[in-house]
Parts: sequence; C-alpha cells; structure tokens
Amino acid sequence: MYESVLLAVEGEEVNPLIPETYDIVWSVVCVVIIGILFYKYVIPRLMKTLDERSDKIEGGIARAEAAQEEAQLTLQQYQQQLAEARLEAARIREDARTQGQEILAQMRTDAQAEADRIVAAGHTQLEAQRQQILTELRSEVGRTAVDLAEKIIGQSVSDEAKQAASIERFLTELDETDAGIGVGR
Repeated sequence: MYESVLLAVEGEEVNPLIPETYDIVWSVVCVVIIGILFYKYVIPRLMKTLDERSDKIEGGIARAEAAQEEAQLTLQQYQQQLAEARLEAARIREDARTQGQEILAQMRTDAQAEADRIVAAGHTQLEAQRQQILTELRSEVGRTAVDLAEKIIGQSVSDEAKQAASIERFLTELDETDAGIGVGR
C-alpha cells in the first residue's frame, strides 16, 4: 500500500486492476497449500469412491449378465422340457389310438364270434324243431292214414306191424312225390 501511495505521490498512475506483488505471492502460496492438501487428501478419497462405484457398476453388470445367462439357460431347459412333453403327449395319443383300434378290432371279432355262435345255435335249434315237427307230422299223418284206410277198407287195421309198415310206405311215397314235384324242406 505504501508503494501505491508513494507512486501516487510521485505522480505515476496506479492501475486498479493489477494487484500488488505481495497479494500475488500470498495468493500463490495459498493456492499451492490448498493444491497440496487437495492432492494429498481429497483426490485419494475421490478416487476411492469412484473405484468403489466402478466396481459396483461392473459387479452389477456382471450379475445382470449372469442372471441373463441363467434365465436363458432356464428358458432353454423349459423349451426342451416342453418339447419332450409334447413328444410324450403325441406318443401317448398314438398309443391310445392304437389300443383303441386293437380294442375295436377285438370287439368286432368277439361280436362276430358271438353272432356266429348265436346263428349256429339257432340253426341247431331250428333243425331240432324241424326234426320234432317231422316226427310229430309223421305220426299224425300215420294215424290219419290208418283212420282213412280203415274208413276206406271198412275194417280195422289194428296190427301194429302192418300199421307201421303202411305208414312208412305211405310217407316214403309222399316224400318221393314231394321230391318229384320240387317241393322240399
């Protein structure tokens, strides 16, 4: 300050924008001290914080990538299991269809066998009834023939042997006549 007063007294003009030399020196000393403290204490802490954040970010990215890979692996396993389940379902459907066709064929065979058995039993029963009717018819025709013969002859045909022979002869002639005419059983 004294210098500025001296300079002002001497007649030199003082520039108010240019600081004094001692202000510049003390300002430089303060900036250097602050710079050293900043470099020694603040920058290491700042770097440590930045490194921690960087590690967290990188770890988060790595975890996200691992989770994504795990999800992708799980998706592939799910798709594989789904494909296997679809194949199994198709195989089961095909087996069921095959078994159904086999059961249907077996039922048709059984039904046909049962129908054949019923038809055969019907034929057997029909033949037995036919034989029974023929026997009854022969005896009835024989009695009627004997009765007619007795009426025509006017005498009793009571001899059983003659009666049976006459009936057989009459029925044989009747069968031959039926066979000749084309009237059959």
